[in-house]
Amino acid sequence: MVCSLEMGWRNLLFENWPVAADVIDAHLPERLAVDEHDGTGWLSVVPFTNVTVRPRGIPSRLGIPLPEINLRTYVTCDGEPGVYFFSLDAEGVMSVLGARCFQHLPYYYARISLTEADGRVAFSSRRRHPGARPAAYEATYGPTGDSFSAADDSLARFLVERYRFFTEAPDDTLRYTTVEHDPWTLYPAAAAVETNTLLTANGFRLPDAEPIYYYSPGVDVTAGQSKRWE
Repeated sequence: MVCSLEMGWRNLLFENWPVAADVIDAHLPERLAVDEHDGTGWLSVVPFTNVTVRPRGIPSRLGIPLPEINLRTYVTCDGEPGVYFFSLDAEGVMSVLGARCFQHLPYYYARISLTEADGRVAFSSRRRHPGARPAAYEATYGPTGDSFSAADDSLARFLVERYRFFTEAPDDTLRYTTVEHDPWTLYPAAAAVETNTLLTANGFRLPDAEPIYYYSPGVDVTAGQSKRWE
């Protein structure tokens, strides 16, 4: 049995687009339904870095870093809300293999760099996973304005206050993992995105609408074991 994991999520950008629910629904497992806000589904690209990833109970100094980027949407199953990931690109080969095997997540190996200077984060990712569709993302981003609690903004709360993600195992069973962390502190954000092919790599057209950006310095997280959704 695989144990729970502890980690920190740091320097996150939430890049969010409204997308018609039927467009998203065509890409989801049958048991999942698109969760809508303001009458539409949403897609989000989230670049960040994991820090001190380790089994629960192990000292943080023994954890490993793992920069990553994911494309996700917002779903319900039997009325319960969660996140569904279309893809997750990450730097560590062994971490990618472990997440694929034990969490049934669609991780792909990528070469990623993340640097922070003068309040801005420079992020670059290029997928190098054998046999996978090419995908790349390059952006510089950072906070603007004052911090706020996601709980105080209905859209931000919908997009980030999620404590479960759903996955589909190779045998087509639906599974879920719970995550625990403090409520999100967010900032309005600005981003200069030079390259983003994550959506097209997953069969989506890049929306015409301007994305809504949020930045967070991060939270500490505990992720549970993958379990079958009955």
